[in-house]
Amino acid sequence: MDRIDLFRIFARVVESASFTRAADTLGMPRSSVSAAIQELENRLGTRLLARTTRSVAPTPDGTVFYTHCLRLIADVEEAEALFRPDRAGPRGLLRVNMPGRIARLLVAPALPAFIQRHPEINIELGATDRAVNLVEDGIDCVLRVGPLEDSGLVARTMGELALINVASPAYLARRGTPCHPADLAGHEAVGYASPTTGRVEEWEWMEDGRRHTRDLSWRVSVNSAETLVACCLAGLGLIQVPAYDVRHHIRAGELVEVMPCWRAEPLPMALLYPHRRHLSRRLQVFADWLAQLMAAAVM
Repeated sequence: MDRIDLFRIFARVVESASFTRAADTLGMPRSSVSAAIQELENRLGTRLLARTTRSVAPTPDGTVFYTHCLRLIADVEEAEALFRPDRAGPRGLLRVNMPGRIARLLVAPALPAFIQRHPEINIELGATDRAVNLVEDGIDCVLRVGPLEDSGLVARTMGELALINVASPAYLARRGTPCHPADLAGHEAVGYASPTTGRVEEWEWMEDGRRHTRDLSWRVSVNSAETLVACCLAGLGLIQVPAYDVRHHIRAGELVEVMPCWRAEPLPMALLYPHRRHLSRRLQVFADWLAQLMAAAVM
């Protein structure tokens, strides 16, 4: 059996968690599916699936191989389409991960236009504030916000997120409106605990081109941007947040910007992906589209 066919069968078994269901969806006898997996395991010299009487699940080696299989299958399908007379454009599955608020507020509403322009591309959109491992999690690209660590990945700049200071009208009516960082001594923040380190981040502002920080008291701390905004809306304290993230709340009068001359340094954004000599066409067009979207959305 052709090697890529073995990969397709293996991927379907993992997704179905069953030899029988995989065989049904592939239109093959169950014995042929079982034989294909056995052949693949023999070729690789490792056990890919843990079989029980009730289910089938990938082994640790199988999990790693599955993520590579998906990428290889998608690449082969794209390569096969290169010279088709009816080829309309890039195709295949693209796995993307990004912070939850960016996914919900910026990317998801704009995706219909991307899908309409590239109908042969399927997007698997993951949204999380935690850092993901592209190789281990089988991700094609990830949008990161903030300073980057040396990861060996290719980083394409996606612009910067302007950070602003906001609070709810109820909080300001109760505690007063700070006009200068010196006024922060009489105020509370909603603490934001970094998903990576678990530490509550300091309050930050730029003055004369220099970065300044201070600890600000808090009664509630959170570890997600979604909850941070929700707590601010509830009047629990001041927050520093990307401007795009609360623009509609400010327009609606639900939040108020304070200390506009004392903002934190903007956060850089970058799209990360593994280094490849020949980058897939579907990732290229997505990266181009995302760069244009971010430039327009975060002004």
